[in-house]
This record gives sequence, C-alpha cells and structure tokens, in this order.
Amino acid sequence: MKLSVFAPLAVMIAIGVGLGVGLTNDPRALPSALVDKPLPDFDLPPVRAEERGFSHEDVKGEVALINVFASWCISCRIEHPTLMRLADEKRVPLYGVDWRDKREDGAAWLAAFGDPFKLVGEDQNSKLAIELGVTGAPETYVIDHTGRIRYKQIGPITEDVWREVIEPLILSLEQEAAS
Repeated sequence: MKLSVFAPLAVMIAIGVGLGVGLTNDPRALPSALVDKPLPDFDLPPVRAEERGFSHEDVKGEVALINVFASWCISCRIEHPTLMRLADEKRVPLYGVDWRDKREDGAAWLAAFGDPFKLVGEDQNSKLAIELGVTGAPETYVIDHTGRIRYKQIGPITEDVWREVIEPLILSLEQEAAS
C-alpha cells in the first residue's frame, strides 16, 4: 500500500489538532509583545493648552495606569464611570492618552464627562499608539514602579475587570515595589 493514500488523512488530523488547540484559547485575550518590556519613551503635548502634557517620565517610580481613550470611542463611555471612581478613591495614579482625536474634541469630552486623569497627552498622529501596539480604544496599560508594562487591558475596564484582574495585579505590584 502506498503512503500517498494516507497523506490526506494525515493532513486532516493535523488540521483537527490545530483547530482543537486553538479552541482552548480565550478569544478575548490578545497577547502583547510589550508586556514585561519598558514603557517606550514619549513626550505628548497637552490636550488642554493651559495644562502640561504627559511623558514616560511622569510614571517613573509608581505603579500606574495609562488609559488610551478618544471622544469618538463608544466603549470609552462605558468604562468612564469606573475610571472616575478610581480617580475619586485615589486608588492608583491614572494617566490618559487621547488617541486619534482633535485636541478640542478630547478637551470637550473630558469637560463633559469628567477628567479622571492626573495628566493627559494628545496622540493625534498615533505615534505612541503604534509604539504601544494599540489596536483600538479603550486600552489600558498597567505600569510597574520600574516603568515596565505589566499588563494590557483591551476593551473597557468594568467593575468586574477591575476587581478580578487589574486590582489584584496592582496590589501585587505595590507589594513588589515595597520590598
């Protein structure tokens, strides 16, 4: 019997195994090549002219969140109440990156919905977004005290995401920084 008779069967088995392994992965989890890498150097201009912008130097020495948002982003409105609560509680420093937005639109959005951010930078041309590997807004990055990206949240930070994923990570990173 020729081996070529079994070739289609072998191919089908290989495809089945590949699909079977793929089905065990979480379809919402997109790996980030930057996790455990240093935050890229950047210096963004301010969204509001009377304030200063935001740079990588601003997060050094602290565990912080960097949130990528935009005035045109519907999902950003979903997560905004959670961000406002975190800012009110002063739980973790929160920095904003207004992505692919006109400066006046980002400023108007923050004026209308509230500004939870310590500092906000404008990334109209996506320079930082490209370096971070942003795929859409909102995205949030957890930065450790050494300036390394430790987690990337794709999509809104809901109360469940905060409680089950991000808050435990922040507590762990704060303990790591204290030791």
